[in-house]
Amino acid sequence: MHKQILFFIIASLLFETNAITQNLDSTLNIFANNYPQEKIFLHFDKCVYSNGETIWFKAYIMDGNSPSTQSKNFYADWYNDNGELIKHTTAPVFQSTAKGQFIVPENYTGKGLHVKAYTNWMLNFDSSFLFKKYIAIIQNNNQKATTTAIKTIIDFFPEGGEMINGVASFVAFKATSQFGLPIKISGVIKNNLGEIIDSINTDHDGMGTIYIAEPNAQQHYTAFYKDEFTGIQRTQLLPAVAASGVGIQVQNMGKQIAVTIKRSDTVSDDKKFVKLYAMMSNQIVYKAIIRLINKPIHTIQIPTDSLPTGLMQLTLFNDNYLPLAERIVFVKNDSYQFNPTITTQIKNLEKRKRNVVEINVPDTLLSNLSVAITDGNTGIDTSTNIFSQLLLCGDLKGNVYNPSYYFSNNEDSTLQHLDLVMLTNGWRKYNWQQLVNNKLPITPYLKDSSYLQLMGQSFGIDKTDLMQQPNIILFLQAKDSSKKNFILPINRKGIFGKSNFIFYDSMKIFYSFLGNGKLNRSAEVAFANGLNNRPSKNIDTLIKKYATIDFTYFERQKKLEDEYNRLVKQKGSGVLSEVVVRTRKRMPVDIMDEKYSSGMFAGGDAYQFDVMNDTRAQSSQSVFNYLQGMIAGLQIMQQDGGYSVKWRQSTTDFFLNEMRSDADAIETLTMSEIAYIKIFKPPFFGGAGGSPGGAIAIYTRTGADVQSTPGKGLQFKYLEGYTAYKEFFAPDYEKQNDTNQPDIRTTLYWNPYILTDATKKKATIEFYNNDVSKKLKIVLCGMNADGKLAWIEKEL
Repeated sequence: MHKQILFFIIASLLFETNAITQNLDSTLNIFANNYPQEKIFLHFDKCVYSNGETIWFKAYIMDGNSPSTQSKNFYADWYNDNGELIKHTTAPVFQSTAKGQFIVPENYTGKGLHVKAYTNWMLNFDSSFLFKKYIAIIQNNNQKATTTAIKTIIDFFPEGGEMINGVASFVAFKATSQFGLPIKISGVIKNNLGEIIDSINTDHDGMGTIYIAEPNAQQHYTAFYKDEFTGIQRTQLLPAVAASGVGIQVQNMGKQIAVTIKRSDTVSDDKKFVKLYAMMSNQIVYKAIIRLINKPIHTIQIPTDSLPTGLMQLTLFNDNYLPLAERIVFVKNDSYQFNPTITTQIKNLEKRKRNVVEINVPDTLLSNLSVAITDGNTGIDTSTNIFSQLLLCGDLKGNVYNPSYYFSNNEDSTLQHLDLVMLTNGWRKYNWQQLVNNKLPITPYLKDSSYLQLMGQSFGIDKTDLMQQPNIILFLQAKDSSKKNFILPINRKGIFGKSNFIFYDSMKIFYSFLGNGKLNRSAEVAFANGLNNRPSKNIDTLIKKYATIDFTYFERQKKLEDEYNRLVKQKGSGVLSEVVVRTRKRMPVDIMDEKYSSGMFAGGDAYQFDVMNDTRAQSSQSVFNYLQGMIAGLQIMQQDGGYSVKWRQSTTDFFLNEMRSDADAIETLTMSEIAYIKIFKPPFFGGAGGSPGGAIAIYTRTGADVQSTPGKGLQFKYLEGYTAYKEFFAPDYEKQNDTNQPDIRTTLYWNPYILTDATKKKATIEFYNNDVSKKLKIVLCGMNADGKLAWIEKEL
């Protein structure tokens, strides 16, 4: 929401000017300006994965109804079925978004993965508002839905917080299984005299309401019901009735909200003079004073047509600002979305044929989009989308089943069902007692207002040397061999640093103290990157969503894998008949290949060099000197002070740790840094355009392979960067079509960043079909600079 919030104050109900009112309003303004609460949505390429597959995702981060500018770093933690941490990943935030990936371990045995996404600042607030999702993983053991016996759980939610003696009350309820899935129930409500008060029947997704015309504090009320699974009659007690109090009832009428305030006949004087606050995105959008002295009921209308879409919290206070009742309501105006279009220029669903799709954004604002194109039967999670997460679920405590339904249309029935969600879920972002007393939240987690930091502290330096404020020179070398150097002052606590770096994987930092040889011999330096690298090792497992997923997705994935195995067997049956590969001894280069290569770089027909164990490598001046004359047809030429490499008259591509590089960067590497080299014959499908000149993949030493010789050269340490990101690979079959390798990709295209603005309103997407898909699904997700959202699903 923009900072310019429209205040609706009815003239006849103006607040009295008093110290408490001014104090609360002032505190709320401070809270809104200094304690923004971010929320996150993750767009995944699909919803079902297999072992070894890459989960691609893009994160969208908002503050209220606007793109968040609070945080520069994004975190995602990946847990197994038992809630044990598998991996902690990090990424830089650009334009309120971040991209990432997670490779499902080859040996993973669980039915799914839990992912928790957040910024460092979000950890200061209720963990219920962090993004959490359960992702289904298909195993080869014919995974099926759980057959555990269903247990019905019913929760009751009196509107406003409690039933009050003599005050007519609506009581909402939600019936779910132990997995959080909705359950239909039917029955009656009886008082302790056995009289039927009302019927109880689910209206939508396990939710409904009952009406108690005259709650009696001397009586208790019980639900007698049967569920749709067992047919067994069960009972459950409703919440007790308060002897006196003030209640709130709300009717959402679209353009305005009718709020009715009711008090019991006997209440204290401080409850006859009440105040109503309406909050949206931490901003006051309405406030009023209601006098209930002469009459016990008062109704007011709050206009909502100029408000943004989202949750509104209505809180009723007594004269001393103690909360009496609360109610949340959803304001749904159509201004929350912008409308890109997807046009198919070329459609060809035959094997490996080219398709062209055009995206058009008829808006002048900067729009930030992500697009996934998948096999149409593999499945995407249509139960949630960017609308439902950032406008609804991201502000609610509790699980909402199939939340995207509430944004599918504007029918009256859908809006009524959405109000049931409001009645059966909590939104408690404010500790009113603390705010009234001018106490603001304690925030031990700082905002990540900087990208990676180079934070250092020196040890072993005496106070005399520190008083002289020595300098340290740092030589930074990233994985892609890019280099920088800095001279930084060391303060009297031995600390130095510099902010706003962006690098991935890790970086080597060589360092030396200037003008003081004694420090270079005696001092030690520790480095930190400023990121939150302390995720909890374990979490409570979330509701396992695999029970709600259409298992035809699993069947489709399994069929694709079976088809792949059949094609491999078929194509290999006439070629490998005399080759016995099972008895082949694993060579050192095979071990290196398993250790260092992945994806399109793993295995295959390639020349391999175990540089780490090759004595000849130690005497070579460079990679090019080492490879000179080693491969027939590979031409390595030195010209203009650099190197040119060609194969079959085409330029050879270079990859450093599987990321595209160039000859100049490769030349700067020392042979002692390199562990393994792999040379792919032309063409190489892992490169752009099929790499007609082949490819040279160079891997630098990692982990235990990294060696340093004490006392020689500069001292160095490694500093971790953001989690390494590899670009999505999609083959170009018009340039090269290798039919020996079956193609059963379920994700045909993934692009986390498509940007449009006033000068570029269109983007063209080209991709090739796999060998088997006859139906494709396109999902476009996005957010523009004004905080409006987009979600489009289209089938080819």
